[in-house]
Amino acid sequence: MNRLRLLAAGSVLTFALSTLAQQPATSPDVHAAAVAPVEQHLKMLSEKLALTVGQQERARPILQQMHDGSQRLADDQSLTPEQRQAAMSELFMKSDKAMRSFLSEQQKKKLDDMEAQMHHGPQESPNVNASAPPQN
Repeated sequence: MNRLRLLAAGSVLTFALSTLAQQPATSPDVHAAAVAPVEQHLKMLSEKLALTVGQQERARPILQQMHDGSQRLADDQSLTPEQRQAAMSELFMKSDKAMRSFLSEQQKKKLDDMEAQMHHGPQESPNVNASAPPQN
């Protein structure tokens, strides 16, 4: 259960970062503004996970659905913050599951590491100070 929460929190953070990079949709081409965060997210995942062209094509509609759904939830003023968060978590978990369906085991491990790093911050290696003299 904690892993699911971690994945949801990592996905929420990923979405939040991509949303911050988005310009306000004041331009006449609203569709292009909505596509930009999806393409940025796909580019980042492609670089970090070494996605193949085929995997990128499978990921694009998943990321687009996640973006569209999260935008609808963010705009829905009838939801309480708790309801919105629960719906967002469900949306991100569904997207995460769909993405993992075509990732290799190595890519899944990298994704786990990315999500853990986003949730907990960069972890210091236990051997970072191995060459430092002991302090008394």
